[in-house]
Amino acid sequence: MSRPRYNLEESDVKVDSERRKELLLLQRIAKIHFNDINLLNHALAHRSYANENRVERFNNERLEFLGDSVLGVVVTEYLFLNQPQQPEGYLAMVKSHVVSEDSLALAAREMTLENYILIGKGEELSGGRTNKAIISDTLEALFGAYYLDSGLEACRKLILNCLESEIHKVLNDEHQKDYKTILQELVQQSFKTYPRYLLTKRSGPEHRKQFWVKVQVMDNSYGPGRGHTKKEAEKAAAQLAYKALHKAHKKRLNSSSSTASSRRRKRRS
Repeated sequence: MSRPRYNLEESDVKVDSERRKELLLLQRIAKIHFNDINLLNHALAHRSYANENRVERFNNERLEFLGDSVLGVVVTEYLFLNQPQQPEGYLAMVKSHVVSEDSLALAAREMTLENYILIGKGEELSGGRTNKAIISDTLEALFGAYYLDSGLEACRKLILNCLESEIHKVLNDEHQKDYKTILQELVQQSFKTYPRYLLTKRSGPEHRKQFWVKVQVMDNSYGPGRGHTKKEAEKAAAQLAYKALHKAHKKRLNSSSSTASSRRRKRRS
């Protein structure tokens, strides 16, 4: 069965000569080629632009929905084929890092995607063009559009071009970690509960505030972590707690392993 073609709506914004030059430059940077440049333009249209210009259907949210699924399939397939010895849980962990907002935003910035997004003036003035969520969502929309335009093989090549280096960073444990997330996973798995974050201190003028946060796991507190925002301080506290708990966990495993080995030697003697 042939793949259905994507039909642009009559209300869509058409590409003029100046915009065409911009989109051709983006394609050179990303090393891709769109057969239908209007589809690429549609992938770059944020909802704020559609609302401001009264072209309701001209936003990239449906393409983002499609691109998210294509991205998931490509990364999952890559991990499945290239990590044959790893269990499902490990592959899921790697995938979650690779397709995260931070990872996608980094890949998008490497191709300067933020420069080509169609965005409303109000959203742009509030920093929308550099917003991680908007940039990463636009990259997913680009994946969805390229899948429709050029097929799965071309889209797979684009996705791996963008993310293969990040995959290897995660596999080699060289990636930037979201310590709040991995601490929560560890605490849930080990203690069947959740970490609790407590703001213990704040100081400084409004433009240079400092926050101190401790994190509580069962009856133990870790930190404080410090940051210019409460969120930064929580991340710093989570890192301290995770490293302490992970170290204790490894120590228990080594102790258990040594005890088991000792018992086996005694049985043999």
